Amino acid sequence: MDSAATIGDVTVTQAQAQAVVDQILEERTKVDTTGMQLSTGEELNRGELRFTIITVLFEKIAKELKIEVTPTEIDQRKSDLISQVGGESELLRNLVGANIASSNFEKYVKAILTSEKISQALKDSGVAEDEVSGRIGQLVTAKAKQLKVTVNPRYGVWDLEQGDIVAKDSAGSAVVPSGK
Repeated sequence: MDSAATIGDVTVTQAQAQAVVDQILEERTKVDTTGMQLSTGEELNRGELRFTIITVLFEKIAKELKIEVTPTEIDQRKSDLISQVGGESELLRNLVGANIASSNFEKYVKAILTSEKISQALKDSGVAEDEVSGRIGQLVTAKAKQLKVTVNPRYGVWDLEQGDIVAKDSAGSAVVPSGK
């Protein structure tokens, strides 16, 4: 099985998933990571695959809701974020600290903007401010269910209720701690 995950008609290959992880690990060598809480191993692999799955789900939801994020909006937000972190020279350090590959910066920004626009659309349709986050979670869960998100067991399993990849105990119920 060459796929790391499938989200409807979108397949993320293991090579694609690994390339992002490799880039993150490489970028960590270029900055001082002292004091950073950095994901490693399986947690890093799951986190990066989760990011990819969620961004695909957001794109599908946005398309269905006829929400568009323009290149100009992306460029403006990227510029704002770069200014907030102290300029271009600090961008890589901040991306490393957030476990985001520099190649995914634009995808990350687009996901933020998409989420904000979905939130605004929900508010405009009468959803109360304090219910928006829960509604977005419901939309993501419904879209994941509709598209039949599947994850290669190497990374874990897609938990539909949590909208997340969770570690899978490869032994399952075959190994039970003694005394239980």
